[in-house]
Amino acid sequence: MKQGKIYIIEDDETIVKLLKQHLSQTYEVFSVQNFRAIKQEVEEIQPDLILIDITLPYFNGFYWTTEIRKTMTLPIIFISSSDDEMDTVMALNMGGDDFVSKPFSLTILDAKISAFLRRAYQFTSDTYQLGAFSLSRDGVLSDGTEQISLLPTENKILSILFEHQNQVVTKEELLEKLWENDSFIDQNTLSVNMARLRKKITPLGFNAIHTVRGVGYLLK
Repeated sequence: MKQGKIYIIEDDETIVKLLKQHLSQTYEVFSVQNFRAIKQEVEEIQPDLILIDITLPYFNGFYWTTEIRKTMTLPIIFISSSDDEMDTVMALNMGGDDFVSKPFSLTILDAKISAFLRRAYQFTSDTYQLGAFSLSRDGVLSDGTEQISLLPTENKILSILFEHQNQVVTKEELLEKLWENDSFIDQNTLSVNMARLRKKITPLGFNAIHTVRGVGYLLK
């Protein structure tokens, strides 16, 4: 039985063929049929995870990620030949969950995909509570009247902090819990995700995340 659906948004046919041959051993794999209708294809396929390039025909990966994020919170991993740090930051700020540079290791990509899909089910235990605020299993933060929907990585970060209220969670611990092996991702990526999370939840009046300089984060 296949372990989930993956949608590949990539215009290099060689890479698409490679990824399909490799990933189809474990997952149902789909790729773009019409580069003008990517959002529509995503809605029809309802994938569990997306692999997306930055450079695409008509509209780039940043545009499509923004469009997908308007209605969906599934994990999105960017795959790009760019090694520009700004592209990585841009990809994460636009709603991506991770960034892999070409040429990439299929073993590492496998581990990332597996970890993201596993976490989609792993972080579904209870509703967390802090004062008037609650965080639901599907990543909705509420103050009782208004609510904000979080992206997968934002939800995981906040869930971990909720699980360890009034305890300092080091960056290393966060990386280990999020990515299970912190060699897959650096602290800069964590910082970008944390900044994005804080910016998103500020309008709700949630300011309980504190930075412990040089160590990590504290929720209280």
